Amino acid sequence: MNLDDPRAQRTRTRLRTAILHLAAHQDPATLTMAAVARHAEINRATVYQHYPDLDTLLTDAMEEALTRLARTAALCPLDAPRDQAPPPLLELFDNVAAGAPLYQRMLGPQGSPRLTARLHTGLTTELATRFAQGHRPPGHPDVPADTHAAYLAGALTGVITHWLTHTPDRHPHTVALAFWRLFRP
Repeated sequence: MNLDDPRAQRTRTRLRTAILHLAAHQDPATLTMAAVARHAEINRATVYQHYPDLDTLLTDAMEEALTRLARTAALCPLDAPRDQAPPPLLELFDNVAAGAPLYQRMLGPQGSPRLTARLHTGLTTELATRFAQGHRPPGHPDVPADTHAAYLAGALTGVITHWLTHTPDRHPHTVALAFWRLFRP
């Protein structure tokens, strides 16, 4: 299959839209390829020509949002005061809050391990890149930059997951500030 073919691109767009809609409204563990195909108004066999399984489709559908979150996280100025979360961090939490039902389902106990791993990997990559450019939090010169990036990416992924699955009523800026205070002791 030629992924540059406009028909293939339209089909993949319809499939990504369908799975995001369905995943925002029901537990991802209950989704089926047949349901996605019906919602996208595409033959089920066509779905398998584009994606081998639901997790791959879901991760692809979330790629743009995950990339945006990772890039936003890497933009945080490291010298912002401890009592004021930097604007990029507030933006990151606002973006997650805007898609909260989907993120809750994707990062929750019945969610997608591939999606969680993709979020962590994206955050690690963006942070490691920024650290390599000399924008690294002070105080840990004895820790390799990539390990430091992975640690912070895991912490941010964990805080987002905990917030969405245990305390979703907390305002995103409250959670962003709590994370920032942990980040800047």
